[in-house]
Amino acid sequence: MNKEDLIEFEEEIKQLFLDKMIRSPVHLSVGGEEPLIEIFKEVKEDDWVFSTHRSHYHALLKGINRGWLKNEIIENRSIHIMSKEHKFFTSAIMGGIAPIAVGVAMALKRKGSKNKVWVFMGDMSAEMGVVHESMKYAARHSLPIVWVVEDNELSVNTPTQEVWGKSEVEPKVIRYKYQRVYPHQGVGEWVVF
Repeated sequence: MNKEDLIEFEEEIKQLFLDKMIRSPVHLSVGGEEPLIEIFKEVKEDDWVFSTHRSHYHALLKGINRGWLKNEIIENRSIHIMSKEHKFFTSAIMGGIAPIAVGVAMALKRKGSKNKVWVFMGDMSAEMGVVHESMKYAARHSLPIVWVVEDNELSVNTPTQEVWGKSEVEPKVIRYKYQRVYPHQGVGEWVVF
């Protein structure tokens, strides 16, 4: 699949929407085709791909049949395309796919699989707490997961930097260590067997 094929597909979906053949929201992609095509050269057939509400390009590049995808979109499933056969899952919930992808990556690691999980998200999602927690957990457990941020510098229609602040700014963190006296909850006593 090349750049022209991807754009042609989205233009066709756009026209179907304008012709009222699609009655639910659709989120189209145009722009960024070339880097995406390069990234998908690394995605293996048995790798898992987790995507967002803007998933048409990802689905096509993962090998999902164009006709099947078009039918799913016409059936009002544009923002939640799923294909167990292709190991392709999406979520319309901002950042919601990240912890699920981490779970799949953990399962792959425990099974000793050579496959990876690929997580695609926009720059707004990449700033969310659940995504940061998922990335940190995956890194600390050496999970086979690749995070891909598609950065158009917009959070919906507002510049992402305006929404979240400058990304070069690091939070001030004070950390100290101590020895706890009580158990995690309550005032019970430690029992040694």
